[in-house]
Amino acid sequence: MSEAAPKRGQMKLHFRQATSVFRKTLPFVLLRIGVGLLLGVVSVLYFGITLWIGYRLLEAGTISGWIAAIGLLVAVGLFVWGWRLFSRYVLYLVKVAHIAVIAHIVDTGEVPPDQLAYGKAQVTDRFAEASALFAVDQVVTAVVKEFNSGVVSFSRLFSAVPSLKKLIRLVGNAIAIAATYIDEAIIAHMFISDDNPWRSARDGVVLYGKTWKPVLGSTLLIVLGLYAAAFVVLLALTPIASVFGGLSATVEVAGWIVVGGVFLTVYTGFLKPWVKTVVITTFLVESREQTPDSETMDRIAARSDRFQELVDTAERETAVEQPAQPGDNPVPNST
Repeated sequence: MSEAAPKRGQMKLHFRQATSVFRKTLPFVLLRIGVGLLLGVVSVLYFGITLWIGYRLLEAGTISGWIAAIGLLVAVGLFVWGWRLFSRYVLYLVKVAHIAVIAHIVDTGEVPPDQLAYGKAQVTDRFAEASALFAVDQVVTAVVKEFNSGVVSFSRLFSAVPSLKKLIRLVGNAIAIAATYIDEAIIAHMFISDDNPWRSARDGVVLYGKTWKPVLGSTLLIVLGLYAAAFVVLLALTPIASVFGGLSATVEVAGWIVVGGVFLTVYTGFLKPWVKTVVITTFLVESREQTPDSETMDRIAARSDRFQELVDTAERETAVEQPAQPGDNPVPNST
């Protein structure tokens, strides 16, 4: 039985439903953790081998210190380039495929038999190229950030109070992080609505404009909760490094590396996907009975310059999708 719809404007996190969805998508969660661990191992090996080769060449007098420094910078640049390429064309697509599965479960209540294959098929069917999905996501993210900045402008009201500046800055950072989760929620809406990605993205943004109070409020609470949870996890792991610190400096450094690795695994592997699932579930449930309207579109356009770009692109894509029907006479209208 589905949860009762909350009153308009009432904030509801949908923790129970979202946690159930999160458990059902554990194959994707474990896949992302596995990929992350693999990347960690590859990174350690890459820099370990690079530093070892540089040290041996320096020790043998084959290269000078300046050449070694330049070589290290080149190695770091190549690593950053490869990381960005892999993140955009592999990690990002895995994340979006996970979002597609979450949206399907929230919308239908059913788990795809092979959710990894289902998620991949959803992404490839709707987006011919990864760059097309990335372009839509970039515009949606910009619109959401501009809209949030427009509706949550309390920082100006309290800017004259020095004691509140740090709190305002913290909340502002939380809003910026919340925008990334809300962006993913709008992408989830794209997978259960219109086949046209730009048109469904436009409608998703409009639906967010109608439900922003409960969705943003819920997201802010769990983002701040994520800060607290991450801090607690880090504190819980620090005794490991302290024990290693009593042995030697090298073991202490290794201990902190282990703590950092475990922390990042828990944070990025479990906490962030769970928060994402909560936000997506909250948005899809809150917007289920809502429909896009021109009044909300005008309100968003007044707060976001990029929204008009989204609207224009959606209209162009709609015009392209409407080919001439059999029997139509392509003769221009006479005056």
